[in-house]
Amino acid sequence: MRAATLVAIALLGGASCRTQRGSAYSQVDSLGFAEMSSGDSADSTLLTPRVITGRTVIVFWLAGADTFSADDQAEALDELNFATERIAPTLARHNITLVPTNSDSVYVALPNRQRRLIMLSGVDYPFGYLLVEPGSSERVLAGIYTDDELMDEIEAYFELPALTDSTAAGPRIST
Repeated sequence: MRAATLVAIALLGGASCRTQRGSAYSQVDSLGFAEMSSGDSADSTLLTPRVITGRTVIVFWLAGADTFSADDQAEALDELNFATERIAPTLARHNITLVPTNSDSVYVALPNRQRRLIMLSGVDYPFGYLLVEPGSSERVLAGIYTDDELMDEIEAYFELPALTDSTAAGPRIST
């Protein structure tokens, strides 16, 4: 009887662990950048691997950033936030989702309920941007980018019309 009780407890415990682990990776990411507060970098919501289903820009800040001095971390985070806030309205206009993460892995949803893993650990800098369009290869922008450089990269990757397009101006009429 004692062995049967232990087996039952082990089976129930294993099933609940599988359910919890499976649910963390099976939920489609619905948390956007605008909905995030400036909380703890160990926030479990940010540590959960994202499942990307559409055109997305992911702002990542990994645990490896802790190897930088506090001043360097603060400066990098300020520049990352500034550039991100500047591009957010353009992304929204083009229906490109902007999400933050502290997780070193991201999943891209593929047809037939398959997923492709993208690992962010091991890139040049433990912070930056990941540009994802399911069906295409991703682009990792590790490190700090100015808002203009970042916008150029996003326009090129997602094939957006350039904001500084010289053909947008009408012809000049001289008399």
